[in-house]
Amino acid sequence: MIARIATILFFLQFLQGQGVVQNTQAPKIILRGITFSITFSGEFGPNGPYTLSCNGSHYDPTEISPEQIVFNDLVMLQNDDVNLDLLQGGTSIHQLTIQSIPAWVSILPPLIAIILAFLTRSIVPALFTAIWFGAWSVNGLTVSGSFTGLLESFHVYVLNTIVDRDHAIITLFTFMLGGMVGIIYKNGGMHGIIHHLIKWANTPKKGQISIWIFGIVVFFDDYSNTLIVGNTSRMLCDKLRISKQKLAYIVDSTSAPIATIAVITTWIGFQVGIISDSVADIPQLSGSAYLLFLHSIPYSFYPFLAIFLVGLVVTTGRDFGPMVKAELNARQYQSITSKEQTDTNISVGDLTVKKNIPYRAINAVLPILTLVTTMVYFIFSSGEGNNLKEILGSADTFTALMHSTLLSALVAAGLSIGQRILTLNETFEAWYGGLKFMVMGMLVLILAWALADISKELHTADFIVASLGETIPMSILPATIFIIAAVTAFGTGSSWGVMAILMPLVIPLCWAVMENNGGAGPENYHILYSTIACVLTGSVWADHCSPISDTTILTSMASGCELMEHVRTQLPYAIIAGIVALVLCTIPAGFGLPWWVLLGLGATSLALFIKTFGKSIDN
Repeated sequence: MIARIATILFFLQFLQGQGVVQNTQAPKIILRGITFSITFSGEFGPNGPYTLSCNGSHYDPTEISPEQIVFNDLVMLQNDDVNLDLLQGGTSIHQLTIQSIPAWVSILPPLIAIILAFLTRSIVPALFTAIWFGAWSVNGLTVSGSFTGLLESFHVYVLNTIVDRDHAIITLFTFMLGGMVGIIYKNGGMHGIIHHLIKWANTPKKGQISIWIFGIVVFFDDYSNTLIVGNTSRMLCDKLRISKQKLAYIVDSTSAPIATIAVITTWIGFQVGIISDSVADIPQLSGSAYLLFLHSIPYSFYPFLAIFLVGLVVTTGRDFGPMVKAELNARQYQSITSKEQTDTNISVGDLTVKKNIPYRAINAVLPILTLVTTMVYFIFSSGEGNNLKEILGSADTFTALMHSTLLSALVAAGLSIGQRILTLNETFEAWYGGLKFMVMGMLVLILAWALADISKELHTADFIVASLGETIPMSILPATIFIIAAVTAFGTGSSWGVMAILMPLVIPLCWAVMENNGGAGPENYHILYSTIACVLTGSVWADHCSPISDTTILTSMASGCELMEHVRTQLPYAIIAGIVALVLCTIPAGFGLPWWVLLGLGATSLALFIKTFGKSIDN
C-alpha cells in the first residue's frame, strides 16, 4: 500500500514538471530549403531544457515562457516529410508531422492563373484551377490530396474569403456603390454630367483629358476612384467614340498611382502602419513612420510617371500598341447625338436611363459629393491622435467606405423620388440593376482573394525573397526590391498583400545591407527611402500588368471593358512607364542622384517615346 502511494506521488510530481501542449501554430505545408517557424502554446514547467527535434536535427527555442515556446529559423532540406518532436529534458511531450514540397511549387498557382487567363481569356476557370492546384499543394501533392484540394478550394478558401470582415465590407461597398451608380444612371444624372462635359469635351481628346483630370481629383481611394470615374465616364466615351479599353487604361493608371502618392488616402494609414511595425526593432530609426513615408514619396517614380504618361497620351492624342486598333475601331462607331438616341441606345447591361425625364447633373453630382465628403469625415472621425499620421493610422477606413456609400445611395434615391423622376419601385429596380452589374466582377475578385490566401499558405513571397539572397550591393538594393515586389504582386494579384508581406522583411534587410556597407547614416538615407518606395510602387506597377489584380478586375468591371482586353491594351503603357521608372530613375537614385533630376529625366524620356512611336488616332 505504501509503495503504491509513493508511486502515485512520484507520478504526480512528474506530471507537475511535465510540459503540456494545448495548441500548435505551424505551417500547413513546409517548403524545402525555406525557413519556417513553429509555436507551441500550453503549460510548460520549469524543468527542461526544451528542444525541438526536426528529422534528427535539434533546435533550441528562440522564445520561451510558461505559456509559450517559439522556434524560429527552422529549415528542411531533405525530400521527406517533417517529423517534429518537442522534447523536455530529452523526453518527448508532443509530436506532429508536416508534409513538405519543393519550394518552387509555391510559385505555380499564380503562374497557372496567369497562363490560363492569357490562353483561355476566361479568368474565372483560370483562377479556380489555380486555387485547386494551390489547395492540392497544401495537401502534399498526393493522389488523395487532389480530391481533397478540390473540395477545400470551395468550402475552405473561397468560404474564408467571403466571411473575412474586410473582404465582406469591400464587397458590400462595391455593391452599394454599384447600386448608387444604377440610380444616377436611371434618373438621368449621369446624362446631365455628360451634357455639361460635352460643352467643352466635344472631341475624343478633350473627353480623355476630362477623364484623366477626374481620376486625379478623386484621389482618396483607389477602389472609389475606379468605380466612380469608370462608371461615370462610360457614357461620355460612348458619346465621343472613345474605346472602353482607353477608358480602362486612364482609370487604372490614375486610381492606384494617385492613391499611393497622395498624403490623405485610405492607403496611407495602412502603409504607415506597416512601416511603423517594420522599424520597431531598429533603434536608429526612432523617428515618425509617417515622416519616413513622406520622405519616400519623391522616390515613388512609377506612380508619378504613370500619371504623367496618361497625361501625355490624352493631350497629344497619340497611342501605341494594341490600343491603336481599339481606338480606331471606336472611332468608326456612329456617334450618338440626339436625346432620343441617348434614351434608347445607351445602356450598360442593367444600367439604363428612364425615358422622357430631365437630365440634371445635380442628381449625380450631389450623391458623388456626398460619397467624397462623408468618406473623408468618417475616416477622420474614426481616427484618434494629435496629428495626421496618428489619425489615419487608427482610422477605420473600411467602415468609412460602408457608411459613405450607404449615404450616397440614400441621397441618390431621395433626389430621384423627391423630384418624382422615379417611383420607389423604380428606384429600387435601378439600385438592383447597378448591383447586378457588379456581380461578375465581384465573383472574380473573390477568387482572386482566395488565390492570394493560397499564396500566403504556400509562402510564395518567402520563396521569392529567399531565392534572392542577402548579398545585394547597397546601390542596387532599391531596384532589386522593386523587381521582387513587382514579381510577387504580379503573381499574387494583391498590392496590399505584397506590401504587408515584404515591408517587414525589406526594411530590416535594407538597414542590414546599409550597415554591412558602412552606410547606415543620414547621408545614405536615400537608399532607405527609395527601398520603401519600391515596395509600394513595384506592387502598383505589377497590379497594372496582372490580370488577377483586384484593381485591374474592378477597373475592367467599372469601365465596361472585357478583362483580358484591358490587360492586353494597358500592358505596353505599364511596361514602358515601369522600365523608365526602374532604369532611368530608381537605379540612378541608388547611386545618389537627386530624385527631382531623375523624375525630370523620366518624364522627358516618356515624352520623346510618345513623340517617336505614338500614332495620332484622330489624324
